[in-house]
Amino acid sequence: QVQVVESGGGLVQAGGSLRLSCTASGLTVNDKAMAWFRQAPGKEREGVSCIAASGFSDDYADTVKGRFTISRDNTKNTLYLQMNSLKPEDTAMYYCAVKSSYFCYGSWQRQAYFDYWGQGTQVTVSS
Repeated sequence: QVQVVESGGGLVQAGGSLRLSCTASGLTVNDKAMAWFRQAPGKEREGVSCIAASGFSDDYADTVKGRFTISRDNTKNTLYLQMNSLKPEDTAMYYCAVKSSYFCYGSWQRQAYFDYWGQGTQVTVSS
């Protein structure tokens, strides 16, 4: 049984930092791209960042470029998202997703291309 579990969310002041983690079990992720999505109340879920299976290629939404860093440790089946200089508009439920392909490709922000999802971890940034 495949499980994807996020952790590391919480309440932080604007300008602060958080590090999210996502651990997958029941599957091997070293040949699969992984990504972070987020969904704020009343808004659609949006792609935040994606990283290829090797960890050597990644992409970011324009809204988080320069502030967030995605990384992975395939020996631990774990994905990370380091979030710095957080803003109130970063407040959302953050989801981890696993894609069956090796690379993210240009369409990575489309949810339909991801096969496994976690339940999410809440990030709240106060002003």
